[in-house]
Amino acid sequence: MTSVMLKGILVVDKQLDQKHYLNFCQFLEKNCGIVLGDSKQYLVRSRLSPLVTLAKLDSLNSFIELVLRGDRKFQEWAIEAMTTNETLWFRDNYPFELLKKTVLGQFKPKSRPLRVWSAACSSGQEAYSIAMTILNYQQAVPGSFSSGVEILGTDISQEMLDRSRAGEYDKLALARGLPAEFKKDFFEQGKNGNFKLNNKVKALTKFTSFNLLGNYSSLGRFDIIYCRNVLIYFSPTVKKQILQKIAACLQDNGVLFLGASESISDLTDIFTMVRCNPGLYYRKNPR
Repeated sequence: MTSVMLKGILVVDKQLDQKHYLNFCQFLEKNCGIVLGDSKQYLVRSRLSPLVTLAKLDSLNSFIELVLRGDRKFQEWAIEAMTTNETLWFRDNYPFELLKKTVLGQFKPKSRPLRVWSAACSSGQEAYSIAMTILNYQQAVPGSFSSGVEILGTDISQEMLDRSRAGEYDKLALARGLPAEFKKDFFEQGKNGNFKLNNKVKALTKFTSFNLLGNYSSLGRFDIIYCRNVLIYFSPTVKKQILQKIAACLQDNGVLFLGASESISDLTDIFTMVRCNPGLYYRKNPR
């Protein structure tokens, strides 16, 4: 199939040949750690085709060629598109119920802030769900975490980080898992019918760019880490490497939450599974 002009509009060839697909998969794994496999051509087409039109190119293969040649702008566009995932408030619920009812009471840092990391935070819902949960806990337990709370949200996508920092969401986004009482307590009216998080929530959070394949030394140490629904995209080898780096960032007896379909199989020397009803989390073994 070739591209044509139809009434002055460029019709893009969205076909993706196997060679371009495999080379793009190698690029994505090298730069992001994401493993697509042999049967995700449809995903690449659906994610990248709008970018082909935006770039005014005639075919998806042409776009991928520019990515592979090292065009930084198109590489950034491709990574943004392939790593952006939908999210929602209080996803799966139990990681936030456990945080409030079980986990937070185990931490009583007096000389430093409680530190929490939301890895691959997408558009900020997870980090802000953590912040609202902690604020709710502090209302129930006055004086808790008097030295402060620091929640770090990280993502590889600059677009997602910009949305996270803005902390403003439309009605549709708020309808995806946000309890009515939390909307009342932690949001205020924004522009164009949107709602924005209030200052007491935003004061606990900051967002920065970070690649899970990168160097973790700048992040510091954390009491609690959420790394949910992202490890499933990595190969077993890379997943293990990431979990080892995450463990190095956790304080002894620190807590790790993974996604509902994710698990730790060969790192029992580093983590102990703590089963709850419902849900579970992992505790870092003291050295």
